[in-house]
Amino acid sequence: MGSGPFVAYAVTPALREWYLSDDIEELEYAALNRAALGSLRLLAADAGAVRRRVVVAMDVPDGAATSDPGRALDPAALGEVRVAGGVPLAKAASVHVDAPDAEADVAAAAGALAAADGGDDDAQFVVDGAEDHELLWFATQEIPNLVGLGAGG
Repeated sequence: MGSGPFVAYAVTPALREWYLSDDIEELEYAALNRAALGSLRLLAADAGAVRRRVVVAMDVPDGAATSDPGRALDPAALGEVRVAGGVPLAKAASVHVDAPDAEADVAAAAGALAAADGGDDDAQFVVDGAEDHELLWFATQEIPNLVGLGAGG
């Protein structure tokens, strides 16, 4: 999944405090949504990428992912961690991808993201429109078939 270091998302103490829940499944879902926003940010930076958010859920050893204490309470960094080294694809637990019918909303959200970050409420509404689309869940054995999704499948 890359040589590292890279940004990832996890259930961090700051995310727990922000989300106000002790239910681990709810917290993991919140981290997944933060990762989806991170994926949207990557799309905004790459105009040529297919307009679907992709999140790969990974199992990493304790201590492999660390949060930046200086950004822990920054709302933009909730759940954000850094993974120092590479993580083999074999450590993937699942893959989450937008359905094809989300592409128009995801494209609009990627285009509006900078304005939303700047406080534009109308742009934030557009970004929130992408979040209305639930990511589809895929098992790891489906990864080879997912690689072809960008071709319109």
